Amino acid sequence: MRPLLLCLLLACACTPPAAAGAPPPASPEVRALLEKVDRLYRSSRSYAEIEMEVVTPDWKRTLSMDFWTEGLDKTFIRINAPARDAGAATLRKGNEMWNYFPKINKVMKVPPSMMLGSWMGSDFTNDDLVKESTLMDDYTGDFFAPAKPDPAYYYIRLTPKKETVSLWAAIELTVAKDTLLPSREEYFDEKGRLQRTMEFSDIAELGGRRLPRVMKMLPVSNPGHSTTIRYIKAEFDGELPADTFTLRNLQRVKVK
Repeated sequence: MRPLLLCLLLACACTPPAAAGAPPPASPEVRALLEKVDRLYRSSRSYAEIEMEVVTPDWKRTLSMDFWTEGLDKTFIRINAPARDAGAATLRKGNEMWNYFPKINKVMKVPPSMMLGSWMGSDFTNDDLVKESTLMDDYTGDFFAPAKPDPAYYYIRLTPKKETVSLWAAIELTVAKDTLLPSREEYFDEKGRLQRTMEFSDIAELGGRRLPRVMKMLPVSNPGHSTTIRYIKAEFDGELPADTFTLRNLQRVKVK
């Protein structure tokens, strides 16, 4: 994991001042932390095996999937289990996203208005899974002090930039000082009400990186609902098939 080396960010001091009325740019310290969080599960190329458990008061199901990424702007997901969902796939390239549904053998493009909708009935949105937005580029962040701060953590409040489409008026990120890994994210609406919380846990080494293997999303408005993502395996900076991030790949039975 890359340490928080402020000396590598001194070039930011040469950046021209923000235009009048624009929010001030994030400090080098904040931007370095946000970049680390954005790239935690990604690299130039990555592959992961993931389980997603969706829980409601009435039912529970677990999805097993493969997950490929390239940089911050390409994502490919293929569901392997359960059988009724096997073969379903999602592709994101830049600001475009497509889903493939094998039962009807159809590829459907996801309009921008649906990026904030639920992915596969979970508490994660399409944007959460494919990361169209990034914390460091689409939000303005700064350190803040919560009501009861713990000296072991950094606290960063993020607000969407004017051009960013977001459900959230603010996101509050908690990062452990010793590991520089995220511990918690809280999402607030335009009235300042907490809407959902994501908890990070089970720090372990995967693919040569130490990272939280588990992310649990808890929606405030739906008691008893939760979605937990567990990383089973991860590889970073390896080779990927040249056609991984293509529409043709969406309809294949399986890719490894």
